Parts: sequence; C-alpha cells; structure tokens
Amino acid sequence: MKRLLFCALAALALTPTVAAGGILPFDPTIETLDNGLQVILIPMPADGLVSYWTVVRTGARDEVEEGRTGFAHFFEHMMFRGTEKYPAEVFNEKITLIGANSNAYTSTDLTAYYATFAAKDLELVIDLESDRFQNLLFSEEVFKTEAGAVYGEYRKNRASPFFTIYEALRGAAFSEHTYGHTPMGYVEDIKKMPEAFDYSKTFFQRFYRPENCIVMIAGDFDVVKTLDLIKRYYGPWQSGYQAPAVPPEPEQTEEIRIDVPYPGSTLPMMWMAYKAPAYDPADPVQVASFVLAELGFGQTSDLYRQLVLEEQLVVSLSASASSSRDPGLFDIITRVKDPAKLGDVEAAIDGAIAQFQSTPPSAEDVAKVRSRLKYSFLMGLDTPGNVAGGFASLLGVTGDLGSIDTFYATLAEVTPEHVQQAAEQYLQESRRTVATLQGDR
Repeated sequence: MKRLLFCALAALALTPTVAAGGILPFDPTIETLDNGLQVILIPMPADGLVSYWTVVRTGARDEVEEGRTGFAHFFEHMMFRGTEKYPAEVFNEKITLIGANSNAYTSTDLTAYYATFAAKDLELVIDLESDRFQNLLFSEEVFKTEAGAVYGEYRKNRASPFFTIYEALRGAAFSEHTYGHTPMGYVEDIKKMPEAFDYSKTFFQRFYRPENCIVMIAGDFDVVKTLDLIKRYYGPWQSGYQAPAVPPEPEQTEEIRIDVPYPGSTLPMMWMAYKAPAYDPADPVQVASFVLAELGFGQTSDLYRQLVLEEQLVVSLSASASSSRDPGLFDIITRVKDPAKLGDVEAAIDGAIAQFQSTPPSAEDVAKVRSRLKYSFLMGLDTPGNVAGGFASLLGVTGDLGSIDTFYATLAEVTPEHVQQAAEQYLQESRRTVATLQGDR
C-alpha cells in the first residue's frame, strides 16, 4: 500500500518534504497551491477519523498598530460567525450533526482552527473551512456583540493569578516588540474594540490570505482525492498577505524587577524570564536550552527535589525554553508556600543556574533527557488530533514541517558543553525580568 501511495504521489508530482530517516513516523505530503496556500497531508491509521487544522501565521506578534492589540484573538471568535453561504447557525448545525470536535486558539505567533470528525465528512469540512476563510461575513452589530464577549473573557482571565503575572511580566520584559502584550491585547484596546468595526475588516483582508496560512490534515483519508478537493475549494482564494513591520526589541542590559499585586488570596508566585533568541532548530546551543529546562528545573532535577520534595518550600517548579518566531523568553516559574521564603527560593534557583554555568552536566544525564524529549514526542503521536495539534505551533513559528526533523536531529548531537553554553549565554542576570505576585489577603 505504501509503495502504491508513493507511485501515485510521484505521478502527480507531489513532494514528500520530510527527509527519509527523520523522526516523523509518517510519509507527509506537502504542496503549495498557486495562491501560496501550503497544504500538509499526513495519512495515518486512525479507524476512520480525520483531524483538520488551519494554522494562520498571525498572532499577538503581528499587532503593530498602536491601540489595535487583541485582534488576532478577536478573529478567533469572529471566524465562527458565518458567511453568506453558511450563516453562523447553519455552520454550527452542520458541525454539530457530524459530531465534530471543533475549536480554535490564539498565541503570540499564530492562530489555529481545528476539528476532528469522521473521514466520510471530509469534503463537507473542506467546503465549510474554505468558505469561511475566503468569505467571512459579519455585521457591525455582530461585531460589537463579540467585542463585548471578548472583554468579558479578558475580565474572567484577570481572575487568574497566573494570567495576572503573565500579563505584567510580558509588559515589563518587552519595551518595543509586540511580545509585550498577551494574545488578548491591552485592556484599554479591548475596551475600545467595539469602535473598530472598519479596522477589523482591514485586519481580516491583510492577514487571512492563503500565503499566510497552512492547511494540515491528519488521519484516515485518501491523499490524492483530498488534494484534489483542496485545490477545488481553496483555489479561488486570492493572495495578498501584507507582512507587518514588527519592531525589534532593544538589547536588555539590566535586570528588571516588578511586584505584581493580586486582588485576592493566592500562593505567592515568582516568574524569572530571561531573554533568548528566536527559535532555530539547527542551533545546538538553543536546542540545548530545551535540555537545560528539563535537566535544571524539571521534575527529575536536583532543584525540584530540593525545593519541592525535601525542603517543601514550593508547590510547583517548571521551566520552558523559548520557541518563538522572534527573540523571546526562557521562563522559570514557581509557586512558593510562604512569602517569607521568596528570597530563599530565588537564591536556590540562582545557585542551580550558577552550577550549570560553571560545570557541564554529566553525559549520562544529558543523554537521559534527550531520550525523554524524543520519546515523549513520539508517544504523543497517537491520534490524528494529537499529531496535527502537536505540529501546529511549530508550523506557526517556522512555516516548515521539516523543522521538526531538524530539531530532533540537532537534539541528538547536543553535548554537556552545549547545555553549559546555553546556561552561560541565556541565563544572564542582566538579561532577565523577575516578577513576583502576592495576594492582598
């Protein structure tokens, strides 16, 4: 069957873009349509299920106009408001009748729309999705109603101490780059959103264009027939993407510290964010930062054992390396039991960082983390939704499915010295922002 599939692909001049011998256990097929739309097809055993994703490479990062933040997230809502062909109630009825699990999310670098459903309904979903991406239609009244709902969502999020410190930290860490606001946008802009009906249409026209989007389908389907349907339904979509001029962030040379008030009861939080370069899966030092996050601050780390298990000063400790389109942040986040112990916890974290900067970890420890990262990724590729969903964020950042193979090929070559270099280069006190949050009762 696989040989027949490759013959069919060759006959249609389709290009499998992931190199043989890579980490992906599939034979993805990628084709770019004449209008610039990238199509990724991933056939896999799925017992008649298909997951359908559309990745728009626009997120909070792209909101460069003053007073116009939050629109990438806003359009996550508006895209469910229907078209002339399929008004909202008809769209929702069809999605419900086929039992599809459909939703969307927005991040700093992308907006993703997805649905999982029975393969027999694939053409219907292609019709629905292609129609709303080309022909979204909404009135000013509907626009204002949804803008009010978005403000309500923001107020709900502000009840979370995690969101509160996240919003404050990003605002402090970035003075020029658009990463300084969350995907929800600045609250002042959200409040004014009902007045921006005309602007909303220009936003859709600029960013919702085929060359800024990726359609990805994973599951039990016929590649050749599906590509033919994609071309038929998406072919008329007109190109015209206008890339924004995202302002670069100046080099940070001094530590920034902020105290974040929280109107309620909560455990104290400490968030240390270190400036890190844009995601580059071919850079062994940057890939080593993912090993550093796990080895230094993960649940098997010495620091976790000290702070969480032995001394019981904190209830959680985690870290994440930067995987953003532009230079971003290496984050270390902890929740502390006793406000009086915040200084002790910070000193312990600083001590762990200094240890990695002065001495490379053992080759055995690095090998274990490399293996965990690799096999954790592979074990997650068990359903069409997990496959497509797992690839979506990196597609939004790089636009290239092959970057996944590149990352894991680089990971295999990461040495203890690379991990030490990552700690030395990225975890510098002068390049960090430290936020602490405490409740008022």
